Amino acid sequence: MEDIKSKNDIEFLIKKFYNALLQIDEMKPPFEGLNFEKHIPNIVQFWSFVLLEEEGYKTNVFDKHLHLPIHLPMFDIWLEVWTRTVSENFKGEKADLAIQRAQVLTYTFKAKWEKINSK
Repeated sequence: MEDIKSKNDIEFLIKKFYNALLQIDEMKPPFEGLNFEKHIPNIVQFWSFVLLEEEGYKTNVFDKHLHLPIHLPMFDIWLEVWTRTVSENFKGEKADLAIQRAQVLTYTFKAKWEKINSK
């Protein structure tokens, strides 16, 4: 197995990830009505920024999700599916970084989500 090396690798990973994630009924509601043709390039750009240090992603990731019907346990499911998808398809420093950054994202999102929803 090879490491994540390019934007094409990231696009492959993202498509595999969403395919797996959307097999879980609990995870479908936030994505209903989403145009994946427009959404996937944004996600690829985000992870290219994170993993390949490519410039161009300037959006606040958390704010983009505030309006969605997301519940706290969904973050852990997201992380579990992400980790599994990365591990099944890639091995190396960037793959490890993808998992580490997803762990940080999950922790951060959960903390912010709890704070916002406790008001």
